[in-house]
Amino acid sequence: MRKSLTLAAAGALLAGCNGGIGNAPVVPGAAAPQAIAAAQSTQGTIVRSCAKPLPGDHFRCLAEFRADLALDPMHKRKHPPLPSGYGPSQLQSAYSLPSSTNGSGQTVAIVDAYNDPNAASDLAVYRSEYGLTACTTASGCFQQVSQTGSKTSLPKNNGGWAEEESLDMDMVSAICPNCKIILVEANSATVANLEKAEDEAVALGANVVTNSYGGSEYAASDPAYSHSGVAIVASAGDDGYAEGSMQPCSFASVVCAGGTSLTQADNARGWSEVVWNDSYGATGSGCSSEVSKPSWQTDKGCAKRSQSDASFDADPATGVAVYDSYAYEGYEGWLVFGGTSVASPSLASVFALAGNASSLGPDAAQPIWNDAGTGLNSVTSGDNGSCPSSIEYICTAGTGTDGVYSGPAGWGTPDGISDF
Repeated sequence: MRKSLTLAAAGALLAGCNGGIGNAPVVPGAAAPQAIAAAQSTQGTIVRSCAKPLPGDHFRCLAEFRADLALDPMHKRKHPPLPSGYGPSQLQSAYSLPSSTNGSGQTVAIVDAYNDPNAASDLAVYRSEYGLTACTTASGCFQQVSQTGSKTSLPKNNGGWAEEESLDMDMVSAICPNCKIILVEANSATVANLEKAEDEAVALGANVVTNSYGGSEYAASDPAYSHSGVAIVASAGDDGYAEGSMQPCSFASVVCAGGTSLTQADNARGWSEVVWNDSYGATGSGCSSEVSKPSWQTDKGCAKRSQSDASFDADPATGVAVYDSYAYEGYEGWLVFGGTSVASPSLASVFALAGNASSLGPDAAQPIWNDAGTGLNSVTSGDNGSCPSSIEYICTAGTGTDGVYSGPAGWGTPDGISDF
């Protein structure tokens, strides 16, 4: 049963958001406006940046934003209000991250489909808003390339995927502001093109690669998502346990990122988390039907790979501020985003803060399982749907034999960087 999280419970941080009106071209075969899922509820309206994938070998991005928090065009002005949604300081505080001191010399690659023509300028707006050091192409901090590494011949523009790219860049900036960023844009959202983009990201020197997209399982393994010395992270999905395991997240060589609802609390940590599941969606989890059980996974219910490994804030009701000026579905500017698209780049950036990717081998999730949640905030409340009693822990937190590991939240959320 889904548990609704009211806006009041989410806190007053989501009081408003700066946005605007405009139109973006739609790429044939990509997410068309009429296919975008918008869920009406007492909590407001959610718009998913990408529709469900086309039949066959296609992925979709997993970003979703709060349309009800976007301001109308009359509110656009030279000095708008501070953006709604969590910013870098809140996220760094919630997860005890050494973001101001760590990350130098690390490169996080973002793999997405299609082109965001405003990527560099939007990145500059976000970092300026929060007082982060500029990350530009001129300084060598930021690169935007195609799946072949070209800086001049980029894919077609697409507004939905541009939102995803802005979200990913902003989360890397929030968690690891000292990291370099490579945005690798696949020609389309097919498995084949995203595989090429993944390999290109590694070839360009990424220490960590984040993938905020997914689709149905299609293989037991995929060499594009398995590179020794590179930590690869992917989103678990936004439609709960019923959606089943998602790839690339369920590959044993990938760290599978689940989602939580993050709220401020009157406790020693100052924050509280439960499994994300409300009328906006729910974090994904499941037992893989394709991927063999890794030797380092210790749970007994799933005969094959269990999803997820770790988690991060992903609930749009406790969402993050993102700046995207390439209008899509009539929205642009400052928006509040959620979805496990927040979790993947955030956890990837925690790996970059730790700086240990070169020693991890192709199984970056193994240390998280070996340490059994040490160095992580336990998430022991909430569920993302109903599942058989034999694997109740795959959809309900706190029901496993250890009471800590669960499919929706993995072993928990970062408490510093010691487990990464």
